[in-house]
Amino acid sequence: MIDARAAVLLQAGTDPIMSSVRVREPQVDEVLVRIDAVGICHTDVSTAARWPDKRAPMVFGHEGTGTVIAAGPRACIELGRQVVLTFASCTQCAHCASGRPAYCDQSVRLNMAGDRGDDASALRLDGEPIRGGFFGQSSFATHVIANASNAIVLPEAVDPVLAAPLGCSVQTGVGAVLNTLTAGPADSIVVYGAGAVGLSAIMGARIAGCARIVAVDPIAERRSLARELGATGAVDPASDDPVGQVRDLTDGGATLAVDTTARGEVITNALTVLRKCGSLALVGLGAMTAELPVGLILANGLRVQGVIEGDSVPGTFIPQLVEYLGRGELPVDKLVARYPFDDFDSAWSDAKAGKAVKPVLVM
Repeated sequence: MIDARAAVLLQAGTDPIMSSVRVREPQVDEVLVRIDAVGICHTDVSTAARWPDKRAPMVFGHEGTGTVIAAGPRACIELGRQVVLTFASCTQCAHCASGRPAYCDQSVRLNMAGDRGDDASALRLDGEPIRGGFFGQSSFATHVIANASNAIVLPEAVDPVLAAPLGCSVQTGVGAVLNTLTAGPADSIVVYGAGAVGLSAIMGARIAGCARIVAVDPIAERRSLARELGATGAVDPASDDPVGQVRDLTDGGATLAVDTTARGEVITNALTVLRKCGSLALVGLGAMTAELPVGLILANGLRVQGVIEGDSVPGTFIPQLVEYLGRGELPVDKLVARYPFDDFDSAWSDAKAGKAVKPVLVM
């Protein structure tokens, strides 16, 4: 066991608190990673807010990056390698075998449920096992146990603050555009919500060379940042006729759309601005149900596609994102706000309030 520090949710309805914990040694195909930086994602905040008391204490965090300092006997990763930690998958089911690991048959158990908090848990608090394993990592900690399969070795050294968001939010936004929608120069695209995922989708659309890229967000600063990242237009949804404005900015309607809000009325607007045979990618986690304009979808041959983690195969897609980063095509630095790990409270508060696009904790 090694000594570590982690932000621990001690009881439901509270915020995580910095605590001293112990982390066990890696087993079988696991790796022990010294975390250098970790992003705070909306999923961390929303899941912590509804976490049941009977499953606390719990450690969240799923955008970790760091250095491998120990490995189990079947983990084929060299010590000292920089890795980005991403979502976990079983690697064995039909979806994993066919290159769709985000839809792994065991996805909910491996990513959202955490471990059982029994003697097999990687974490101890005051000598007692506590729950971890969130997205196969629980990286709001100085040291974490992950599986070799969700620890992606980087091809070159990357600033950890920029590498951390690649594991989820950037992968999701860019992947939705490049992998799911397969956008190209003939496309016009509208992105609803200019948070970390939406702005990553904007960057993905610029990489794809889309002819027109429109961001829709109520916050003026976010709309300005979207333009800086490649949007050719931006719309305030509270302004007069936002649907008409999007149609004007896309020369009659978009061929593609991305929704990061999971709000029914926004999804309807996204479908309304699409041209015939257009496609909408849903990447937001929020409302579990929404009314859809079925007649509009049918009459215009529209496609609505759910997207998890950018439909990516992380072992190949995250290194590809690193290449974009190195070429200056993925300016993640414009999204991040750096916080010392000891200032977790401020970073968490800013994430909850939406004051920072992508808070990243630096160890």
